Amino acid sequence: MRDGFVKVAAGTPSIRVADCRYNAEQIFTLMREAAKQGVKVLALPELCLTGYTCGDLFLQPTLLRGAEEGLQTILEATKNLDMVTAIGLPVRNPWDGKLYNCAAVIHKGEILGLVPKTHLPNYGEFYEQRWFASGAGTEVTFPLCGQEVCLSDGHLFFCTQLPQLVIGVEICEDLWAPEPPSIRAARAGATLILNLSASNETVGKAGYRRSLVCGQSGRLLCGYVYADAGEGESSTDLVFGGHNMIAENGVLLSERRFGTGLTVSEIDVDRLCAERQRLGTFQPLEEQESLWRIGFDLDLSDTHLTRPVSPTPFVPEDKADRAERCNEILYVAALGLKKRLEHTNAKTAVVGLSGGLDSTLAVLITAVAMQMLDRPATDIIAVTMPCFGTTDRTKSNAVLLAERLGCTLKTIDIGEAVKQHFRDIGQSMSDHDVTFENGQARERTQVLMDIANQTGGLVIGTGDLSELALGWCTYNGDHMSNYAVNAGIPKTLVRHLVSFISDDKEQEDPQLSGVLSDILDTPVSPELLPAIEGQIAQKTEDLVGPYELHDFFLYYAVRWAFPPRKVLRLAEYAFGRTYDRATILKWERTFYRRFFSQQFKRSCLPDGPKVGSVALSPRGDWRMPSDAVASLWLEELEGLE
Repeated sequence: MRDGFVKVAAGTPSIRVADCRYNAEQIFTLMREAAKQGVKVLALPELCLTGYTCGDLFLQPTLLRGAEEGLQTILEATKNLDMVTAIGLPVRNPWDGKLYNCAAVIHKGEILGLVPKTHLPNYGEFYEQRWFASGAGTEVTFPLCGQEVCLSDGHLFFCTQLPQLVIGVEICEDLWAPEPPSIRAARAGATLILNLSASNETVGKAGYRRSLVCGQSGRLLCGYVYADAGEGESSTDLVFGGHNMIAENGVLLSERRFGTGLTVSEIDVDRLCAERQRLGTFQPLEEQESLWRIGFDLDLSDTHLTRPVSPTPFVPEDKADRAERCNEILYVAALGLKKRLEHTNAKTAVVGLSGGLDSTLAVLITAVAMQMLDRPATDIIAVTMPCFGTTDRTKSNAVLLAERLGCTLKTIDIGEAVKQHFRDIGQSMSDHDVTFENGQARERTQVLMDIANQTGGLVIGTGDLSELALGWCTYNGDHMSNYAVNAGIPKTLVRHLVSFISDDKEQEDPQLSGVLSDILDTPVSPELLPAIEGQIAQKTEDLVGPYELHDFFLYYAVRWAFPPRKVLRLAEYAFGRTYDRATILKWERTFYRRFFSQQFKRSCLPDGPKVGSVALSPRGDWRMPSDAVASLWLEELEGLE
């Protein structure tokens, strides 16, 4: 449970209709198995102690007595389990004589509370109003299993050791209703909703059920555990498939159909609380006094992770999803540039083409924007500016790319201009310091700006989101442009976008596809140091670290505001087979140092389109003082080697 991870499960026991003793044995056996797997919160199906399909047997006192005895058996058999469990059973209120379809929330032999079903289906194959009363507005205390128990539709259950874990409960049809009880529970603080269900299978129903669970978890910024009835329910007219699901904030973490047993994953309650804090539209419930808050204790131990954590959070793992994402990003970025070109009446778009990934993507996006405007590709002025570190490979790729796209190509060797500048300021050509490097970058930007002035155009920026996060750009050099089309695209995604276009053009233009493939194989480099025997002498990832790690750090540190220790834990989980702990820790420290120290560059960025959930524009998503100090973040990583 440390770092906010809570292992949860949806369980489907194999039952016998109306055999409460047998069902109780199956339930506590499943509970023990869940506890062995480290589960801290378990949801079981609706009316699983009796079976959902008992029909008019629900009117028999014998069945109700059997259900209470079964619950007593479970309480005694599981009183040492460090786990909260929600179990479905019918409960008769002795004071008004009404029968309620309930979830009994239990913990270490104690009934924490009873939550009644609010919305009772009475259509099609469902006849619940024949036997049960709605629990809406109910709040009553009476004895059950030798304990004084409160039955209320306003129960919330919170963990005293992890206050972010607050549990709300609803039952089956409650989720399908126009105003599910989970809305009220979430607004009152519930971060985890348990749904005890008995939803029968019909063709197409599973997809709709899945969309409801994922949608509700996303709408309420919560974890959602859906436990469905399965084997053992009567098949007289219906079949129950045990469709169990665990979702978090719109994402399905785990799912199982047509079986019994446990469906297990982990809910990150810290992540949910951070998102609720960030989003001003998630408004707390104003009237909370009617809600019962019941506390429980759980051991605060480490949670073994099984939930999916992608090493490339900006890049979908599924090939079809990735292709769709790439196509959408290209279109969104091009739309932004199209608008800027129209608004400024720019006659040209000027792109500095280096033969590297970023400038390649920038010119490809610019080409799409020109197509949207029904303008010729010759309105794109591609400028290649070889200097001391330029290799034949990158130069030839830049030239070939411009030719295949139909751009107007200019080749301007800036070597002599830079040498003259160095003579003017007294910079030695043998001193390959930061001035040596940045002088070239600023000369290139000056050339691009002047060509834009000559042609009535705009300079299109090439720097990407990852470089902005690390400050890996020359201030007032490649840092500056008139419109930065790559500003919202991280390096790992840049690579996939170029690869997507390369694959797309393979049949139509094999030469374009070929040059894009070679650019993808070229090491990432600013090429500001003299080449060694014609080869790139300066590899970016050797200096600042692997971009796949930095993009991972960026996603979790900025998008989710995770503390450094939690980011480290997730990185180890995602990259454990690629990098050891020391390597991840080394580059994570680099990330935080550079992220803080380089904010001054981000504070004066040119305009550029946001395309994903992470952006660093000072006018949009990220507002941070340029003189903020990183010491607290770095201290958290001390002693973790």
